[in-house]
Amino acid sequence: MAQVKITETLLRDAHQSLFATRMTMDDMIEMLADIDAVGFYSAEVWGGATFDSCIRFLDEDPWERLRIIRKYMPNTKLQMLFRGQNMLGYRHYADDVVEYFVQRAVANGMDIIRIFDALNDVRNLETAIKAAKKEGAHVQAAISYTTSPLHSIDHFVEYAKVLADRGADSICIKDMAGLIRPYEAYELVSKLKDAVDLPIQFHEHYTAGIASMSSLKAIEAGCDIIDTAMSPLALGTSHSATEAMVAALQGTEYDTGLDLKKLDKVKKHAAVIREKYIENGQLSPKMLGVDASTLLYQVPGGMLSNLLSQLKQAGKEDQLEDVLEEIPRVREDSGYPPLVTPTSQIVGTQAVFNVIMGERYKMVTKEFRGMVRGEYGKTPGKIDPEFRKRIIGDAEPIDCRPADLIEPELEKLKAEFPQKYYEQEEDILTLAMFPQIAPKFFEKRAAKKYGVDAEHADRENKVHPV
Repeated sequence: MAQVKITETLLRDAHQSLFATRMTMDDMIEMLADIDAVGFYSAEVWGGATFDSCIRFLDEDPWERLRIIRKYMPNTKLQMLFRGQNMLGYRHYADDVVEYFVQRAVANGMDIIRIFDALNDVRNLETAIKAAKKEGAHVQAAISYTTSPLHSIDHFVEYAKVLADRGADSICIKDMAGLIRPYEAYELVSKLKDAVDLPIQFHEHYTAGIASMSSLKAIEAGCDIIDTAMSPLALGTSHSATEAMVAALQGTEYDTGLDLKKLDKVKKHAAVIREKYIENGQLSPKMLGVDASTLLYQVPGGMLSNLLSQLKQAGKEDQLEDVLEEIPRVREDSGYPPLVTPTSQIVGTQAVFNVIMGERYKMVTKEFRGMVRGEYGKTPGKIDPEFRKRIIGDAEPIDCRPADLIEPELEKLKAEFPQKYYEQEEDILTLAMFPQIAPKFFEKRAAKKYGVDAEHADRENKVHPV
């Protein structure tokens, strides 16, 4: 058994999970050299919600963030989370846009691209996998782990075989809700190691309080890499603590080889960040606690708080139990989608409407209608044709890969891109994914850089438009 490797999530998933991806570049830059000196297998630094948060809340260029991290961390592989055909946005994009995004991500310093699909529909991963392989990046294809009558360990093993056949360089078990229990983790990893000749990475959130135990059993079964977070930003809805896992494995056949003294330097930076975000109110101490009800309802912690918020707005918070009982029924009706972004929000919101309206599917959200129609891809289970008809009406069901219905859009995006905003070719992709908020970001960027609005910015030092 080779030593276990560690992917550090401090710069992406840890703060996304605990305080809505609000860590700034100024917060990060002081600790980059110390993180780079540790010797992690990789550092997850980009993707997920970081892109949205950078331009919506932080007034930071996410592409510049990636370049800065690459500059200060030359010795560590950089990793990102990528939503397949959705890229980092909230709809499916044409293949040429997905290919262009991957090309620019790798050109700006990305080494490992973890690609997943909320429905585990491999068709939604194929373009991204091919593009990443073409650019020479490491393709980590992820299994969106969930529980349902359809989602057995053997089901996930068969999906892993498909991912391997499509060109994955490694497989990630992505357990966003922290649901996988220790002995299930052992069995799943054991069977994956028998089925595919690829490294296996284990990603589990601490929400239900069992992540460290499950990680340890995954390691004993042959797991090659685990995701962890530095202790000040670990536990709760984040991950197992890096230092604790490193210490637990020291002196064993699984020893990570990492130095706790080097980790302690990073920990001190992370501790300052933790206190800062608790003081400014963005990090609630509640997020650092365990919510074992996740195991009872199979609902991710973030989804649970979102449901409660929706019910409070409707003055129906006393009906949370009814909503939690309705969620499995909605999942069954809609083909048992895994409860990860965006399907967790889609299923949860529909369950709320079903309860507060007093009649199931009296009101149907646009997103739920789209999922049932097939706009997000193929659901794991079959949807009853009569139910589908009731939800989508006369609309034509989509049974093909959704992106097959999207015309190439990159050249059109380039042609229509407002030249007043242009500073780098990656801006095309930023606008494509976030057409409402990107223009406001571009205006602020120009004002900060030139002291004027984008219409009148000095263009002398800018590159030529695409």
